[in-house]
Amino acid sequence: MKLWDKGYSTDKKIDLFTVGNDRELDLILAKYDVIGNLAHAKMLHKVGLLTSEEIVSLEVELNSILKTIEKGEFIIEDTFEDVHSKVEFMLTEKLGDVGKKIHTARSRNDQVLVDVHLYVKDALNEINQEVNNLFDLLISLADKYKSVLIPGYTHFQIAMPSSFGMWFSAYAETLIDDIYFLKAAYKVADQNPLGSAAGYGSSFPIDRNFTTKQLNFKTLKFNSVAAQMSRGKLEKSVAFALSSIASTLSKMSMDICLYMSQNFNFITFPDELTTGSSIMPHKKNPDVFELIRGKCNKLQVLPYEFTLITNNLPSGYHRDLQLLKEGLIPSFSTLKSCMEMLTYSLKNIQVKTNILDDEKYDYLFSVEEVNKLVQSGVPFRDAYKIVGKKIQDGDFKPDKKVNHTHKGSIGNLCLDEIVAKKNKA
Repeated sequence: MKLWDKGYSTDKKIDLFTVGNDRELDLILAKYDVIGNLAHAKMLHKVGLLTSEEIVSLEVELNSILKTIEKGEFIIEDTFEDVHSKVEFMLTEKLGDVGKKIHTARSRNDQVLVDVHLYVKDALNEINQEVNNLFDLLISLADKYKSVLIPGYTHFQIAMPSSFGMWFSAYAETLIDDIYFLKAAYKVADQNPLGSAAGYGSSFPIDRNFTTKQLNFKTLKFNSVAAQMSRGKLEKSVAFALSSIASTLSKMSMDICLYMSQNFNFITFPDELTTGSSIMPHKKNPDVFELIRGKCNKLQVLPYEFTLITNNLPSGYHRDLQLLKEGLIPSFSTLKSCMEMLTYSLKNIQVKTNILDDEKYDYLFSVEEVNKLVQSGVPFRDAYKIVGKKIQDGDFKPDKKVNHTHKGSIGNLCLDEIVAKKNKA
Protein backbone atom coordinates (compact mmCIF):
# COMPACT_ATOMS: atom_id res chain seq x y z
CA MET A 1 0.00 0.00 0.00
CA LYS A 2 1.13 3.50 -0.88
CA LEU A 3 -0.50 6.75 0.23
CA TRP A 4 -0.11 8.03 -3.32
CA ASP A 5 -1.59 4.87 -4.93
CA LYS A 6 -3.51 5.82 -8.08
CA GLY A 7 -4.45 2.35 -9.23
CA TYR A 8 -1.30 1.13 -10.97
CA SER A 9 1.73 -0.81 -9.82
CA THR A 10 5.29 0.44 -9.93
CA ASP A 11 8.22 -1.66 -11.03
CA LYS A 12 9.62 -3.78 -8.17
CA LYS A 13 13.11 -2.41 -8.75
CA ILE A 14 11.75 1.11 -8.44
CA ASP A 15 9.98 0.14 -5.19
CA LEU A 16 13.15 -1.32 -3.69
CA PHE A 17 15.26 1.66 -4.66
CA THR A 18 12.84 4.39 -3.59
CA VAL A 19 11.80 2.80 -0.30
CA GLY A 20 15.37 1.97 0.72
CA ASN A 21 15.56 1.18 4.45
CA ASP A 22 12.62 3.44 5.34
CA ARG A 23 10.61 0.57 6.81
CA GLU A 24 13.30 -0.25 9.37
CA LEU A 25 13.84 3.39 10.30
CA ASP A 26 10.10 4.05 10.44
CA LEU A 27 9.71 1.45 13.18
CA ILE A 28 11.51 3.94 15.42
CA LEU A 29 9.22 6.74 14.25
CA ALA A 30 6.01 4.67 14.48
CA LYS A 31 5.12 5.85 17.99
CA TYR A 32 5.37 9.48 16.90
CA ASP A 33 3.35 8.86 13.76
CA VAL A 34 0.46 7.56 15.86
CA ILE A 35 0.74 10.50 18.26
CA GLY A 36 0.62 12.86 15.27
CA ASN A 37 -2.41 11.00 13.91
CA LEU A 38 -4.22 11.38 17.22
CA ALA A 39 -3.63 15.13 17.32
CA HIS A 40 -4.63 15.52 13.68
CA ALA A 41 -7.81 13.49 14.15
CA LYS A 42 -8.83 15.55 17.18
CA MET A 43 -8.29 18.71 15.18
CA LEU A 44 -10.37 17.38 12.27
CA HIS A 45 -13.19 16.71 14.74
CA LYS A 46 -12.82 20.17 16.28
CA VAL A 47 -13.25 21.88 12.90
CA GLY A 48 -16.19 19.64 11.90
CA LEU A 49 -14.49 17.30 9.43
CA LEU A 50 -15.03 14.26 11.65
CA THR A 51 -18.16 13.39 13.60
CA SER A 52 -18.17 12.62 17.31
CA GLU A 53 -18.62 8.92 16.58
CA GLU A 54 -15.78 8.93 14.07
CA ILE A 55 -13.26 10.61 16.39
CA VAL A 56 -14.10 8.17 19.21
CA SER A 57 -13.53 5.14 16.97
CA LEU A 58 -10.31 6.62 15.55
CA GLU A 59 -8.94 7.36 19.02
CA VAL A 60 -9.69 3.82 20.17
CA GLU A 61 -7.91 2.25 17.19
CA LEU A 62 -4.96 4.63 17.27
CA ASN A 63 -4.40 3.97 20.96
CA SER A 64 -4.61 0.25 20.22
CA ILE A 65 -1.91 0.63 17.54
CA LEU A 66 0.17 2.64 20.01
CA LYS A 67 0.02 -0.20 22.53
CA THR A 68 1.12 -2.64 19.82
CA ILE A 69 4.11 -0.41 19.10
CA GLU A 70 5.02 -0.10 22.78
CA LYS A 71 4.94 -3.91 23.11
CA GLY A 72 7.36 -4.21 20.18
CA GLU A 73 4.80 -6.12 18.11
CA PHE A 74 4.32 -3.53 15.36
CA ILE A 75 5.79 -4.46 11.98
CA ILE A 76 5.85 -2.87 8.54
CA GLU A 77 5.61 -5.55 5.89
CA ASP A 78 7.16 -5.24 2.44
CA THR A 79 3.72 -4.58 1.00
CA PHE A 80 3.75 -1.17 2.73
CA GLU A 81 5.91 1.72 1.69
CA ASP A 82 6.30 3.25 5.14
CA VAL A 83 4.80 3.65 8.59
CA HIS A 84 2.22 6.16 7.37
CA SER A 85 0.70 3.73 4.86
CA LYS A 86 0.72 0.88 7.40
CA VAL A 87 -1.08 2.91 10.08
CA GLU A 88 -3.70 4.17 7.61
CA PHE A 89 -4.22 0.60 6.35
CA MET A 90 -4.77 -0.66 9.90
CA LEU A 91 -7.31 2.09 10.55
CA THR A 92 -9.13 1.42 7.28
CA GLU A 93 -9.12 -2.33 7.89
CA LYS A 94 -10.85 -1.79 11.25
CA LEU A 95 -13.01 1.24 10.53
CA GLY A 96 -13.60 1.25 6.79
CA ASP A 97 -14.23 4.68 5.31
CA VAL A 98 -13.56 6.39 8.64
CA GLY A 99 -9.96 5.21 8.45
CA LYS A 100 -9.64 6.73 5.00
CA LYS A 101 -10.56 10.15 6.39
CA ILE A 102 -7.44 10.42 8.58
CA HIS A 103 -5.37 11.87 5.74
CA THR A 104 -7.75 14.79 5.19
CA ALA A 105 -5.91 18.17 5.07
CA ARG A 106 -2.54 16.49 5.34
CA SER A 107 0.34 15.21 3.20
CA ARG A 108 2.94 12.55 3.82
CA ASN A 109 5.37 15.49 3.82
CA ASP A 110 4.06 17.06 7.00
CA GLN A 111 3.52 13.60 8.51
CA VAL A 112 7.24 12.88 8.18
CA LEU A 113 8.09 16.32 9.52
CA VAL A 114 5.91 15.85 12.60
CA ASP A 115 7.30 12.38 13.26
CA VAL A 116 10.91 13.56 12.99
CA HIS A 117 10.34 16.71 15.07
CA LEU A 118 8.68 14.72 17.88
CA TYR A 119 11.33 12.00 17.74
CA VAL A 120 14.18 14.53 17.79
CA LYS A 121 12.74 16.31 20.84
CA ASP A 122 12.64 13.07 22.83
CA ALA A 123 16.03 11.91 21.56
CA LEU A 124 17.67 15.24 22.41
CA ASN A 125 16.24 15.04 25.93
CA GLU A 126 17.80 11.58 26.33
CA ILE A 127 21.17 12.82 25.11
CA ASN A 128 20.91 15.82 27.41
CA GLN A 129 20.38 13.48 30.37
CA GLU A 130 23.47 11.49 29.40
CA VAL A 131 25.44 14.75 29.20
CA ASN A 132 24.23 15.66 32.69
CA ASN A 133 25.28 12.25 34.02
CA LEU A 134 28.75 12.57 32.53
CA PHE A 135 29.09 16.16 33.72
CA ASP A 136 28.23 15.23 37.31
CA LEU A 137 30.70 12.36 37.27
CA LEU A 138 33.50 14.54 35.88
CA ILE A 139 32.92 17.18 38.56
CA SER A 140 32.97 14.48 41.23
CA LEU A 141 36.22 13.03 39.88
CA ALA A 142 37.73 16.51 39.61
CA ASP A 143 37.03 17.15 43.28
CA LYS A 144 38.29 13.71 44.30
CA TYR A 145 41.61 14.01 42.45
CA LYS A 146 42.16 17.78 42.60
CA SER A 147 45.46 17.40 44.45
CA VAL A 148 46.96 14.71 42.19
CA LEU A 149 49.39 16.41 39.81
CA ILE A 150 50.05 15.47 36.20
CA PRO A 151 52.12 17.14 33.49
CA GLY A 152 50.42 19.49 31.09
CA TYR A 153 51.51 19.39 27.45
CA THR A 154 51.78 21.77 24.51
CA HIS A 155 53.04 20.54 21.13
CA PHE A 156 53.28 17.12 22.85
CA GLN A 157 56.13 18.55 24.91
CA ILE A 158 55.92 18.78 28.70
CA ALA A 159 54.77 22.29 29.50
CA MET A 160 53.52 23.16 32.99
CA PRO A 161 52.10 21.32 36.00
CA SER A 162 48.44 20.40 35.84
CA SER A 163 46.23 18.06 37.85
CA PHE A 164 43.62 15.40 37.38
CA GLY A 165 41.21 17.90 38.89
CA MET A 166 41.95 20.32 36.06
CA TRP A 167 41.72 17.55 33.46
CA PHE A 168 38.36 16.18 34.60
CA SER A 169 36.78 19.60 35.15
CA ALA A 170 38.06 20.87 31.79
CA TYR A 171 35.95 18.26 30.03
CA ALA A 172 33.03 19.02 32.36
CA GLU A 173 33.08 22.69 31.38
CA THR A 174 33.49 21.80 27.70
CA LEU A 175 30.25 19.82 27.95
CA ILE A 176 28.48 23.07 28.82
CA ASP A 177 29.30 24.39 25.36
CA ASP A 178 27.81 21.19 23.95
CA ILE A 179 24.64 21.81 25.97
CA TYR A 180 24.27 25.19 24.26
CA PHE A 181 24.19 23.38 20.90
CA LEU A 182 21.71 20.82 22.24
CA LYS A 183 19.34 23.52 23.42
CA ALA A 184 19.61 25.36 20.11
CA ALA A 185 18.76 22.17 18.21
CA TYR A 186 15.84 21.51 20.56
CA LYS A 187 14.50 24.99 19.90
CA VAL A 188 14.57 24.32 16.16
CA ALA A 189 12.75 21.02 16.69
CA ASP A 190 10.15 22.54 19.00
CA GLN A 191 8.09 24.03 16.13
CA ASN A 192 4.96 22.33 14.83
CA PRO A 193 4.99 21.69 11.05
CA LEU A 194 1.64 19.87 10.98
CA GLY A 195 -0.82 21.54 8.63
CA SER A 196 1.78 22.60 6.11
CA ALA A 197 0.65 19.59 4.01
CA ALA A 198 2.82 19.25 0.90
CA GLY A 199 4.41 22.58 1.71
CA TYR A 200 1.65 24.87 0.52
CA GLY A 201 -0.96 24.53 3.22
CA SER A 202 -4.55 23.36 2.98
CA SER A 203 -7.85 24.95 1.93
CA PHE A 204 -9.60 23.11 4.77
CA PRO A 205 -10.36 25.18 7.90
CA ILE A 206 -7.67 23.49 10.00
CA ASP A 207 -6.60 24.73 13.42
CA ARG A 208 -2.82 24.59 13.64
CA ASN A 209 -2.73 26.22 17.07
CA PHE A 210 -4.81 23.33 18.38
CA THR A 211 -2.41 20.66 17.10
CA THR A 212 0.53 22.69 18.40
CA LYS A 213 -0.87 22.44 21.92
CA GLN A 214 -1.90 18.81 21.48
CA LEU A 215 1.60 17.81 20.41
CA ASN A 216 3.29 19.93 23.08
CA PHE A 217 5.20 22.13 20.66
CA LYS A 218 6.22 25.53 21.97
CA THR A 219 5.29 27.24 18.72
CA LEU A 220 4.54 26.41 15.10
CA LYS A 221 6.10 27.04 11.74
CA PHE A 222 3.72 29.73 10.55
CA ASN A 223 4.67 29.72 6.89
CA SER A 224 3.88 26.37 5.28
CA VAL A 225 6.76 26.67 2.80
CA ALA A 226 9.12 27.42 5.69
CA ALA A 227 7.78 24.34 7.47
CA GLN A 228 8.64 22.20 4.46
CA MET A 229 12.05 23.81 4.17
CA SER A 230 12.78 22.89 7.78
CA ARG A 231 13.45 19.38 6.49
CA GLY A 232 17.21 19.36 6.35
CA LYS A 233 17.57 22.47 8.49
CA LEU A 234 16.43 20.50 11.54
CA GLU A 235 18.71 17.57 10.78
CA LYS A 236 21.73 19.83 10.32
CA SER A 237 21.00 21.64 13.59
CA VAL A 238 20.85 18.31 15.39
CA ALA A 239 23.96 17.06 13.61
CA PHE A 240 26.00 20.04 14.79
CA ALA A 241 24.83 19.45 18.37
CA LEU A 242 25.67 15.74 18.31
CA SER A 243 28.94 16.48 16.54
CA SER A 244 29.91 18.94 19.26
CA ILE A 245 29.39 16.33 21.98
CA ALA A 246 31.15 13.72 19.88
CA SER A 247 34.16 16.03 19.57
CA THR A 248 34.38 16.29 23.37
CA LEU A 249 34.11 12.53 23.84
CA SER A 250 36.62 11.79 21.09
CA LYS A 251 39.23 14.13 22.54
CA MET A 252 38.84 12.72 26.05
CA SER A 253 39.04 9.17 24.71
CA MET A 254 42.28 10.07 22.95
CA ASP A 255 43.66 11.45 26.22
CA ILE A 256 42.69 8.24 27.98
CA CYS A 257 44.40 6.08 25.35
CA LEU A 258 47.59 8.13 25.78
CA TYR A 259 47.45 8.20 29.56
CA MET A 260 46.96 4.41 29.69
CA SER A 261 50.05 3.71 27.60
CA GLN A 262 53.26 2.63 29.34
CA ASN A 263 54.99 5.79 28.09
CA PHE A 264 52.62 7.92 30.16
CA ASN A 265 51.25 5.49 32.77
CA PHE A 266 48.99 8.08 34.42
CA ILE A 267 45.85 5.95 34.70
CA THR A 268 44.58 2.42 34.36
CA PHE A 269 41.29 0.53 34.51
CA PRO A 270 40.25 -2.83 35.96
CA ASP A 271 41.17 -5.76 33.74
CA GLU A 272 37.52 -6.50 32.93
CA LEU A 273 37.17 -3.11 31.20
CA THR A 274 40.08 -3.75 28.85
CA THR A 275 40.97 -6.30 26.18
CA GLY A 276 44.11 -8.29 25.34
CA SER A 277 46.22 -9.43 22.42
CA SER A 278 46.01 -12.77 20.66
CA ILE A 279 49.81 -13.21 20.82
CA MET A 280 51.17 -10.65 23.31
CA PRO A 281 50.27 -11.71 26.87
CA HIS A 282 51.24 -8.39 28.44
CA LYS A 283 48.74 -6.29 26.50
CA LYS A 284 45.95 -4.35 28.25
CA ASN A 285 44.23 -2.51 25.42
CA PRO A 286 41.86 0.50 25.68
CA ASP A 287 39.51 -0.84 23.00
CA VAL A 288 36.45 0.81 24.54
CA PHE A 289 37.99 4.25 24.27
CA GLU A 290 39.38 3.61 20.81
CA LEU A 291 35.89 2.66 19.63
CA ILE A 292 34.36 5.70 21.31
CA ARG A 293 36.98 7.82 19.54
CA GLY A 294 36.25 6.19 16.17
CA LYS A 295 32.47 6.28 16.49
CA CYS A 296 32.53 9.91 17.62
CA ASN A 297 34.81 10.84 14.74
CA LYS A 298 32.25 9.29 12.38
CA LEU A 299 29.51 11.33 14.04
CA GLN A 300 31.44 14.51 13.33
CA VAL A 301 30.96 13.85 9.61
CA LEU A 302 27.17 14.19 9.93
CA PRO A 303 26.86 17.98 9.49
CA TYR A 304 28.79 17.77 6.24
CA GLU A 305 26.86 14.72 5.03
CA PHE A 306 23.57 16.54 5.58
CA THR A 307 24.92 19.70 4.00
CA LEU A 308 25.91 17.82 0.85
CA ILE A 309 22.53 16.08 0.62
CA THR A 310 20.54 19.31 0.97
CA ASN A 311 22.93 21.81 -0.57
CA ASN A 312 21.38 23.86 -3.41
CA LEU A 313 18.01 22.11 -3.21
CA PRO A 314 15.30 24.64 -4.10
CA SER A 315 12.26 25.18 -1.89
CA GLY A 316 9.64 22.47 -1.80
CA TYR A 317 9.96 18.75 -1.17
CA HIS A 318 12.53 16.54 -2.91
CA ARG A 319 13.06 12.82 -2.43
CA ASP A 320 16.71 13.47 -1.55
CA LEU A 321 15.45 14.47 1.89
CA GLN A 322 14.45 10.87 2.63
CA LEU A 323 18.18 10.05 2.91
CA LEU A 324 18.53 12.28 5.98
CA LYS A 325 16.83 9.68 8.18
CA GLU A 326 19.60 7.18 7.40
CA GLY A 327 22.15 9.37 9.16
CA LEU A 328 19.96 11.06 11.75
CA ILE A 329 18.24 8.20 13.55
CA PRO A 330 21.25 5.89 14.11
CA SER A 331 23.37 8.84 15.26
CA PHE A 332 21.38 9.19 18.47
CA SER A 333 21.81 5.57 19.51
CA THR A 334 25.51 5.67 18.59
CA LEU A 335 26.22 8.77 20.64
CA LYS A 336 24.10 7.57 23.55
CA SER A 337 25.98 4.27 23.71
CA CYS A 338 29.33 6.10 23.61
CA MET A 339 28.29 8.38 26.46
CA GLU A 340 26.99 5.48 28.52
CA MET A 341 30.23 3.53 28.05
CA LEU A 342 32.44 6.50 28.83
CA THR A 343 30.48 7.27 32.00
CA TYR A 344 30.48 3.61 33.04
CA SER A 345 34.21 3.25 32.47
CA LEU A 346 35.21 6.50 34.19
CA LYS A 347 33.46 5.37 37.35
CA ASN A 348 36.18 2.70 37.56
CA ILE A 349 39.21 4.80 36.60
CA GLN A 350 42.35 4.20 38.65
CA VAL A 351 44.57 7.28 39.00
CA LYS A 352 48.33 7.05 39.57
CA THR A 353 49.92 9.32 42.18
CA ASN A 354 53.42 10.82 42.49
CA ILE A 355 53.67 11.07 38.72
CA LEU A 356 55.76 14.24 38.84
CA ASP A 357 58.44 12.62 40.99
CA ASP A 358 60.00 11.36 37.77
CA GLU A 359 62.92 13.65 36.86
CA LYS A 360 61.82 13.86 33.23
CA TYR A 361 59.10 16.22 34.43
CA ASP A 362 61.51 18.63 36.18
CA TYR A 363 61.20 21.25 33.45
CA LEU A 364 57.47 21.56 34.20
CA PHE A 365 58.48 23.87 37.04
CA SER A 366 60.60 26.28 34.97
CA VAL A 367 57.81 28.85 34.76
CA GLU A 368 57.46 28.86 38.54
CA GLU A 369 61.19 29.62 38.79
CA VAL A 370 60.77 32.52 36.36
CA ASN A 371 57.80 33.80 38.37
CA LYS A 372 59.78 33.66 41.63
CA LEU A 373 62.51 35.83 40.09
CA VAL A 374 59.91 38.28 38.79
CA GLN A 375 58.35 38.52 42.27
CA SER A 376 61.79 39.36 43.67
CA GLY A 377 62.05 42.31 41.27
CA VAL A 378 63.80 40.87 38.22
CA PRO A 379 62.21 41.99 34.90
CA PHE A 380 60.31 39.12 33.27
CA ARG A 381 62.43 39.01 30.11
CA ASP A 382 65.63 38.85 32.16
CA ALA A 383 64.16 36.20 34.46
CA TYR A 384 63.14 34.14 31.43
CA LYS A 385 66.71 34.25 30.07
CA ILE A 386 68.27 33.40 33.43
CA VAL A 387 66.17 30.27 33.85
CA GLY A 388 66.59 29.40 30.19
CA LYS A 389 70.38 29.47 30.51
CA LYS A 390 70.26 27.24 33.60
CA ILE A 391 68.24 24.71 31.64
CA GLN A 392 70.63 24.93 28.69
CA ASP A 393 73.65 24.45 30.94
CA GLY A 394 72.07 21.57 32.86
CA ASP A 395 72.03 23.54 36.11
CA PHE A 396 68.25 23.80 36.54
CA LYS A 397 67.03 22.43 39.87
CA PRO A 398 63.28 22.91 40.30
CA ASP A 399 61.49 23.48 43.58
CA LYS A 400 58.85 20.76 43.44
CA LYS A 401 57.36 21.85 46.76
CA VAL A 402 55.90 24.98 45.18
CA ASN A 403 52.48 25.93 46.51
CA HIS A 404 49.79 25.44 43.86
CA THR A 405 46.80 26.51 45.92
CA HIS A 406 46.91 30.27 45.33
CA LYS A 407 44.39 31.92 43.01
CA GLY A 408 45.13 31.42 39.33
CA SER A 409 47.25 28.31 39.81
CA ILE A 410 46.41 24.70 39.02
CA GLY A 411 44.81 24.25 42.42
CA ASN A 412 42.02 26.72 41.65
CA LEU A 413 39.54 24.45 39.89
CA CYS A 414 36.49 26.75 40.11
CA LEU A 415 34.24 23.71 40.46
CA ASP A 416 31.40 25.66 42.05
CA GLU A 417 31.55 28.24 39.27
CA ILE A 418 31.52 25.53 36.60
CA VAL A 419 28.48 23.87 38.17
CA ALA A 420 26.71 27.23 38.42
CA LYS A 421 27.50 27.94 34.77
CA LYS A 422 26.07 24.58 33.74
CA ASN A 423 22.89 25.17 35.74
CA LYS A 424 22.35 28.41 33.81
CA ALA A 425 22.94 26.73 30.44
